[in-house]
Amino acid sequence: MTLRLDRRQLIVAGGLGLGALAAGGPALALIAARGFTHGVASGEPGPDRALLWTRYVSGRDSPAPLIAEVAETPDFRRIVAGGGAMAGADADHCAKAWVSGLEPNRIYYYRFVAPDGTRSATGRTRTLPVGPVPEFRIGVFCCAAMTFGWFNAYGHAARRDDIDLMVHVGDYMYEYPRDSEYQRRLNHWAGATDRMMQVEPSGETVSLAEYRLRYAAHRLDPDLQALHRLFPMIAQWDDHEIANDAWRDGAENHRPEQGSYAERKAAAVKAYRDWMPVADRDWSTYEIGDLATLFRLETRLTARSGPLDTGAPLGGPEEGDVAERLRLFRDRAYEDPARTVLGAAQEQWLYDGLRSSVKRGARWQVLAQQINMGRIAMPRSALDHIPQGVSGSSSIRAEIRISEAGMPAMLDNWGGFPAARARLLSAAQSADADLVVLAGDSHNAWAFDLEQGGRAAGVEFGGTSVTSMGYDLTLRRDPEALVRAIVAGSPELRWADIAHRGYMAIALRPDAVTGEWVLLDSVHHRTTDHWNSRFMTAQRGARAFARTD
Repeated sequence: MTLRLDRRQLIVAGGLGLGALAAGGPALALIAARGFTHGVASGEPGPDRALLWTRYVSGRDSPAPLIAEVAETPDFRRIVAGGGAMAGADADHCAKAWVSGLEPNRIYYYRFVAPDGTRSATGRTRTLPVGPVPEFRIGVFCCAAMTFGWFNAYGHAARRDDIDLMVHVGDYMYEYPRDSEYQRRLNHWAGATDRMMQVEPSGETVSLAEYRLRYAAHRLDPDLQALHRLFPMIAQWDDHEIANDAWRDGAENHRPEQGSYAERKAAAVKAYRDWMPVADRDWSTYEIGDLATLFRLETRLTARSGPLDTGAPLGGPEEGDVAERLRLFRDRAYEDPARTVLGAAQEQWLYDGLRSSVKRGARWQVLAQQINMGRIAMPRSALDHIPQGVSGSSSIRAEIRISEAGMPAMLDNWGGFPAARARLLSAAQSADADLVVLAGDSHNAWAFDLEQGGRAAGVEFGGTSVTSMGYDLTLRRDPEALVRAIVAGSPELRWADIAHRGYMAIALRPDAVTGEWVLLDSVHHRTTDHWNSRFMTAQRGARAFARTD
């Protein structure tokens, strides 16, 4: 079959470069697709409303009006709610419809109808409960680089019938080119797969057209489509939806020749909001009856201060000089109270929200956010776990030296913002909150007892990645022994896994919260085989995990 491109599509393709269309490859097929191209999704749940998403390409210059239909049964015998949406080029033909007037804690089925009468796939969503809630379950995902493997975590979770809501805490997609340094390191160990060739565009995403094409490629994955089709999702970007280690005014891998960072950031945010079932709010609150308040935070683009520069204190030739420079670095730059993750406006919103949640009687205050709060120390014995010649060992050596200087090993997360972390945890303590932190970003699984001022402040469930490699990319020898050493030297850390990919399932009950780390067999071929699960529980009021050892 011959694919035909209209003038608008050729303009978009020109923004990607002619190489994207070479030999009629995957990019051409994505650009030329017609009709409902990427299934359906839902998000932003409330007790009486939901946001519905689809993508429809009519092939005409003018936007296509769509009708959203909502029913209580999948046969749509009785339509109970609906709305309208426009699918046009300004949003890459993605369309969103708010539907309201729904009943709380109910499952609904929805679909979109095009002007010619064609219908989208049927989706399933669920409203949030009100009043007494005996249990609520949340699936938590992060870090899904398509080039690194198959989305088996999505496929496994989509087959479950005991989860009410999915939460994605960031790195939904990655901006890297197919042949990034990270990818080459992974291929050297695990071997390249055909999966990498499904990623479009082949280069790094910088322009709006390139970000859109990357989402279009990701959203063709059948397991990701199934997850979106069957569950509502609350989602927030982290850094790779924009660029690695992104912050307010820059990113680690944004180069001057790539143009304005502000323009790149705006393009990335525009593509994200077009392609995801999210409202145009940087942060938001979701009430789960009397059981919990879920706060969706934004920790990257709004106000985050720039990264700490450890190059100078670590770069000296003499051992004694390094130790002294790290001490000065710790006491000055590291402890700077002006450094922020959330910014003043979001901090005040959150602290007010924690107090309001406790005052209304919610049992749990849940932070759905991107980066770990718990602190780890990297032991010197980690060097014994690095095979000879493996790249990435320099970063482990740096983490060891930083840990020995009395700072957390990882400074790209809340560990690099000690004053901001202290403000948040102190606010939770002052509000008498039962704090539950959900985190991603690190590609490894962690369970932390969070402390502030020598007192318990809450628990953190740190999720392993969907596909992205973590410490196991460098630290390959006997990961269980290494984890034991890290736990032994890290007072807040209760358990960790650095060798498996997967997701978390968090069960909230009035008296306890239990997290399940679902660890899967592999990402190197498509499978939902389950390797193991780890469970950790915290009782309400304890603000720490129950002892199991």
